[in-house]
Amino acid sequence: MRLSLLQDKDIINLSDGKKIGKIIDVVISDSGNIISFIIQRTKFNVIPSSKEVEVRFNQIKTIGSDVILIDMKNLK
Repeated sequence: MRLSLLQDKDIINLSDGKKIGKIIDVVISDSGNIISFIIQRTKFNVIPSSKEVEVRFNQIKTIGSDVILIDMKNLK
C-alpha cells in the first residue's frame, strides 16, 4: 500500500471512537521500517491539544478501506 492511499484515510481512536485526523508524515528507521505516523489533528476536537500527534506503528489495530483504527488510551 502506498503512503498516498493511507493519507486519505481517517484515523479513529478505538478508546473513545473519536476521529483524530489524517496522516501527514511518516517516521522511518535507518533500516527502512516504519516506526510511526505523524497525524494532523482535526480542527473539530473540543479538547485543546497540540496540532500533531505521533502514532506508533504497533498502536495500529486495523487498516480498513476508509479508516485506520488505532488504540491510544491516553490521547488528549
